[in-house]
Amino acid sequence: MKSLEGKVALVTGAGRGIGEAIALKLAGEGAKIVVNDLDVEPAEATAKMINDAGGEAMACAGDVVKPDLCEKLVATAVDGFGGLDIIVNNAGYTWDNVIQKMSDEQWRAILDVHLTAPFQILRAAAGFIRSAARQEKEEGREVFRKVVNISSISGLYGNAGQANYSSAKAGIVGMTRAMSKEWGRYKVNVNCVAFGLIETRLTQELGDEKASIQVGDHDIPIGIHRDNLAMMNTIIPLGRIGTSQEAAGAVYLFCIPESNYVSGQVISCSGGLRS
Repeated sequence: MKSLEGKVALVTGAGRGIGEAIALKLAGEGAKIVVNDLDVEPAEATAKMINDAGGEAMACAGDVVKPDLCEKLVATAVDGFGGLDIIVNNAGYTWDNVIQKMSDEQWRAILDVHLTAPFQILRAAAGFIRSAARQEKEEGREVFRKVVNISSISGLYGNAGQANYSSAKAGIVGMTRAMSKEWGRYKVNVNCVAFGLIETRLTQELGDEKASIQVGDHDIPIGIHRDNLAMMNTIIPLGRIGTSQEAAGAVYLFCIPESNYVSGQVISCSGGLRS
């Protein structure tokens, strides 16, 4: 029997990169997946990969900063798959600038996606979680559920040019610890993975060319210049940046039954990089 057989997982930002890898990893271990992404096509593509491999997945695309989507995500899991056992708050992006050049819009946008959206998703899931936990207690069953929030070493140690992102990722650590105490009575393990430099489109190598992603009306610059990327590889103790699959593996550790007595914790998946 696979380690997550019969479980239902919601993964936000799962159409690409780390989120896609997390969705595929959990599905490979038997979980049914609600795949969320900002854009419809990548969400459906991830769901198709899972279904084609013999798993079960449904796409639920939309912007996690919209409160009405949070209710829809939970309903998709509960109505479509009969429950909700794992929530991975992964969706996000960076929009960097030094503080004197950072607009209020930049500040709010990053806090909204990395901190407010996870709060709203957990709040939307609270009704189901509380009701399910009460029923299981009455039946004499101990069922553990999992929340894995995604932070960053920028949230643990700060990073120049990322006052917004560092603040949001520090905030999700605080939320993790608070929710581990609040939801412990419902047998919910709430933990956090702080990523270092991981290979995604946001950290792709750039030469003199520029790359961007479209978020709303904005083209957000992405990527790391090849010289800076080469320098980063020299200071990471393991000697290279991580893969999306390795990042997914760290999340998986917090989803399996072996972590049922682990809650309120933060682990760094960074190849040993600490600042």
